Amino acid sequence: MLYGKEHVRRYQETDGAEGHDWNNTTVLLLTTKGRNSGRPYTTPLIYQRHGDVYLVVASYGGAPEDPQWFKNLRADPEVEVQVKGERFAARARPARPEERPEMWRVMTATWPQYDEYQEKTDREIPIVVLERA
Repeated sequence: MLYGKEHVRRYQETDGAEGHDWNNTTVLLLTTKGRNSGRPYTTPLIYQRHGDVYLVVASYGGAPEDPQWFKNLRADPEVEVQVKGERFAARARPARPEERPEMWRVMTATWPQYDEYQEKTDREIPIVVLERA
């Protein structure tokens, strides 16, 4: 099973032929700029399309703090996204309060564990909206 750096490498080498379909869901690659280092960091994330945007969840498995990639995009919302062989620039933003309930339903339908992760933490797990730049 692919995970972490190996997942990113195989996804990039095969234009998502290996790594896009994962554990009965779909994965994109999100590249953020390190808020301290300025270096690019690429993270494989479960996603769903929602109209013209892509949704990802900053769950960190229900950890008490946000994942590093989310902290990075809060500092610099200009990101790169790869979906299968397509790479594009995007702007990342947290879902607005009025959008969140519907978007949460979309994401828990594809990965039900998000509800379990939310129960494990006091923070509201962010949903990130990726809009093409």
